[in-house]
Amino acid sequence: MVEESKKQENEKNIQATEKSVEEMTVNELREIAKGIPGVTGVSTMKKDELLSEVNKSRMTEEGEEEKIPEKPLDKMTVKELKEIAIRIPGLEGVTAMKKEELVAVIKEERGIEEEKPEKKKKKKVSKTELSVKELKGKILELREEKRAAREANDRHRIDILRRRINRLKKRTRKTMQGV
Repeated sequence: MVEESKKQENEKNIQATEKSVEEMTVNELREIAKGIPGVTGVSTMKKDELLSEVNKSRMTEEGEEEKIPEKPLDKMTVKELKEIAIRIPGLEGVTAMKKEELVAVIKEERGIEEEKPEKKKKKKVSKTELSVKELKGKILELREEKRAAREANDRHRIDILRRRINRLKKRTRKTMQGV
């Protein structure tokens, strides 16, 4: 009788494996996951978690290494980095490591050199250096233009001139501080 129940269970597993894993129900996946050594908490797992556990066990059964989708180490989560770091032989204290330490250890183990992209510095285009006297002369010219725009009722032009005058005032103050 015990043998018959084992045979029935094996037949269910065989039938379940004939279906694609994604098509299986949560209960079918739980039954398969219960038979996987080292997997606990099967009854509370969601379908995607069960799928990943079943796929992991199938890969290891087939003798293939578990493949983690590779993305840049800096973009990986700490959990993903710890999974990779645990597989490094002779490495201890992985669970207590921070992300930067994990990335450094994994890069060192894989022989990846630190690559820091060169930051392009924007060259500041210096405006022609005008003296305070020249700047104030320019401000007076713009004020005359602003009065003419006011008489013509040109609001847009008044706003533009107001901003230009304010910028020139700032430049005069900066020029004075620089002296």
